[in-house]
Amino acid sequence: MERRKATKAGGRGGRPTRADALHLRLRILEVATQLFLAQGYESTTIEAVAARAGISKRTLYHRFEDKSALFTAVVHDIIEQIRPPAGVPLIEGATLHDVLRRLANMILRAALAPPALALHRLIMAESARFPELARAVSGDGSTREATTLISDLLARDLRKSKLSAEQRLFAAQQFIFMVVAMPQRRAMGYGVPMTPAELDVWADKTVSLFLGGCQGLGG
Repeated sequence: MERRKATKAGGRGGRPTRADALHLRLRILEVATQLFLAQGYESTTIEAVAARAGISKRTLYHRFEDKSALFTAVVHDIIEQIRPPAGVPLIEGATLHDVLRRLANMILRAALAPPALALHRLIMAESARFPELARAVSGDGSTREATTLISDLLARDLRKSKLSAEQRLFAAQQFIFMVVAMPQRRAMGYGVPMTPAELDVWADKTVSLFLGGCQGLGG
């Protein structure tokens, strides 16, 4: 996995600078990500992460309270890496169909990124024994942000449908599921992974079906 680079700075001795602290945090998260995704949650220990990162357990515990907190930080870090950069416009497009098509493509790129697929496999494999794994993902807030964005788009552009706020949120949640579910399953090995051309057609058909349903719902 390609990582963001952090420049280590600071003089010799004394308290570490903010750049030093950032560099260390990124190193810990990089090591923890590698171990969690390769070995699983149960088999990954704080001792192993600290040893591979070249630090003491005390140093690691100073930054992360326990393994659950470390995993939560890893989840947040992965999501930050696969989400669109801050400067990318999310709701650009001439029509609602164009905007949702753009969002669908972004959602697919994020959901099908190798780190996202590896994280999904880990959650599916171990969440029954460790429910905190699923909570770490659901608590990140990225899905809620996407749901709110789509709900607001529906409120803005589908006024004639008379969708209630509750219906808009439900529809937004279903849109994300519709976009992701089948391509993700196929990428996970339940069938042949979709090609870029197939994903493009899938996004277009999903948006058309979704909008057709929304225009009929609550009318």
